[in-house]
Amino acid sequence: MALSARIGAMLEGVEIALDAIRANKVRAGLTILGIAIGVFSVTAMAAAIYGFNQGFAKDIESAGATTFFVTRWPIFASCDGTDEGCPWRHNPGTSFAELTAIGRLPSVQAVSGEIDFNGSFKNGDHALSSAQLTAYTPGWEQMAGGDIAPGRSFTIQENASAARVVMLNDIAVKGLFGDSATDPVGRSITIDNSPYEVIGYYHYHPSFFAGGEHAIGIIPIETMIRHYKVNVKDIWVSVRPAADVPRDQAIDDVVAFLRGARGLRPAVKNNFEIITQDRLFQAYNKTIGVIGLVTLVLSGVGLIVGGVGVIGIMMISVTERTREIGVRKALGATRFVILFQFLVEAVTLTSIGVAIGFVGGWLAAIATRMAFPAIPASVPPLAVALAIVTSIITGILFGVFPAIRASRLDPVTALRYE
Repeated sequence: MALSARIGAMLEGVEIALDAIRANKVRAGLTILGIAIGVFSVTAMAAAIYGFNQGFAKDIESAGATTFFVTRWPIFASCDGTDEGCPWRHNPGTSFAELTAIGRLPSVQAVSGEIDFNGSFKNGDHALSSAQLTAYTPGWEQMAGGDIAPGRSFTIQENASAARVVMLNDIAVKGLFGDSATDPVGRSITIDNSPYEVIGYYHYHPSFFAGGEHAIGIIPIETMIRHYKVNVKDIWVSVRPAADVPRDQAIDDVVAFLRGARGLRPAVKNNFEIITQDRLFQAYNKTIGVIGLVTLVLSGVGLIVGGVGVIGIMMISVTERTREIGVRKALGATRFVILFQFLVEAVTLTSIGVAIGFVGGWLAAIATRMAFPAIPASVPPLAVALAIVTSIITGILFGVFPAIRASRLDPVTALRYE
């Protein structure tokens, strides 16, 4: 078949498919809906996962690729309340003396401790009923991303005296001082009914894994310990190796120090956890993998439902046009021409569903990005290619049986069909 003839057959098939859709709006609509739902779920989730990946990459970049963490509990640990189910409950937390000593190791460039809590912020008529209150040890700026402008961080003396000073992020400033506020430094607010002086305006790129887009106040860790009922053992310690020191060497030095400081004998397990970026990636990929698998199953169900609809509508189309097929065969149309025409019809039908689902997923990504800036959701180029391939494969896969049936009709029998 010449190229021009093939193109003409394709265009004719598209036109016939559109006529069939117009003639059977409900049946075709349900078919398209099933395919659209499947593609929508894949596209929307691909955009969300892409946003999660971007946010996670920014977290890693801001913390430093070689940074590792010291805690008393395993990452994402579950606990059933028993000593056997969660033996880490008896692990001691990292003390401030240990934290200071870790910072003095030759293989360590910087170290900081962190405890998170919730607080009620208020400034006159403006209030934030439940904002994140984060407490750091001095020198935390070397570990966290973002910058403080205007203003400053707290000093060693302010931390030692548990001074009531606070730095506010953009969301907290906007919530407490209004949209027109630009410089909160020097002003006073209350946190849980206690006065705090605002000493810094903290700007950072929010991400889904670093707390997202919500109000945050940063205070000295001693202020947190003395004025709030927090478990000091739950301190999260971040360690950044020196520039010319491999991460594993710094980890070995920290482990050796902690074991020695705690008097652990060689046969005794560590009573602390070292969490590396690799383990974070593994936990992250495992979680994202489960989400992706569930999404693929749901989208697969939608595509199968839509595909069964394609088979049904195409079989009805073949039956209704039996005499037409007989006439075309009598005029010289080959089996391949008939087969090709019905496959084009099936692909056209599925393509409409895929296009609707893809556009819906793209709009969902835009809405997610606008509602949650911490999740920079966007449709990756791979999703576009996947949508195109899906429309073609689904149309061929579910349209091939009706197309083969149409191509095998005997022209004499078809012409006699009533």
